[in-house]
Amino acid sequence: MRVHAVDAAHPDPRAIAQAADALRAGQIVVFPTETVYGLGALALDRDAVKRVFEVKGRPATHPLIVHVLGEEEAKAYAAEWTPLASELARAFWPGPLTLVVKKADFVPSEVTGGSDAVALRAPSHPVARALLSALGRNEAIVAPSANRYQSLSPTRAEHVVSSLEGQDLFILDAGPCPSGIESTVVDVRDTEPRVLRPGALSIPALRAVAPSLAYVRGIEADESASRASPGQDKRHYAPRTPLMCAASRSAALDRARVLTEHGDRVSVVLFGESLRHDEQDPHAAIHVLPSDPEAAGAALFALFYELDRQKYALIIVEPPPDAPGWEAIADRIARASVASANTLGV
Repeated sequence: MRVHAVDAAHPDPRAIAQAADALRAGQIVVFPTETVYGLGALALDRDAVKRVFEVKGRPATHPLIVHVLGEEEAKAYAAEWTPLASELARAFWPGPLTLVVKKADFVPSEVTGGSDAVALRAPSHPVARALLSALGRNEAIVAPSANRYQSLSPTRAEHVVSSLEGQDLFILDAGPCPSGIESTVVDVRDTEPRVLRPGALSIPALRAVAPSLAYVRGIEADESASRASPGQDKRHYAPRTPLMCAASRSAALDRARVLTEHGDRVSVVLFGESLRHDEQDPHAAIHVLPSDPEAAGAALFALFYELDRQKYALIIVEPPPDAPGWEAIADRIARASVASANTLGV
């Protein structure tokens, strides 16, 4: 792998030019967005797009998100661009919002997973925008998360190296991604918009612009031959270490206590409040994520990568708060979990 360190706010134009040349040559370039690191290829280069699927081990029916500079560039990839799409793009682009629209005829089926829809977003990270600008307004980049299929999304360049070891990749390393969790995907093809994947842009923020926005909590695995959004598998975003979501904080701590008494190395992930003295367990590794959903999301995947590195037998996670803004974290934990709390007796 070729790792090139760049300043997150002011990326070196020479490194950006090299990355743009690599993309034009059909190579894959890993670059940071405000959400996670992406595995980039030119959107209209069919061979390079196929290579992205090969590197990730991703099924060909799963669509890729096309990254563009802004609304005008996005419109070129859309057969239909609705007034609502404009409203949302003008409110939240550049940023962690992906819009699903009907695709233009020239968009390769490899990009859309065989669907007649295309997912588009304009990233806000300075490195991503510099790379798109270097390519010119007629080019766009597909960039799924730079990791193996169904595993943890990378929020640092070193996560990419560990996940995709042995691959020939050009990596722009700009440090940690600010949001740390993937974009929110919204289908705007119908008059009633709906969230296909909750993400870094909160649903309350979206509803301030689109009050009729629909979101159904819980996992509904999309088993169709083609789908409009990534991240819809029943199991996804999973660390190598088995992870389970307990029914409550007390259940998580009780389960950890039983396992550590039997000699297992267990880590417990909590949200918000630190443990009271009577809850302390000297044998389990306790990690408390912030009570703010944005801060918790920024830290979540990085923590799971670190727990993988430390080779615990099990990660036990308490349920995140059942409150607006926590939908994306609840979704990621549910999809990463090996089983339900009831299955594991907690």
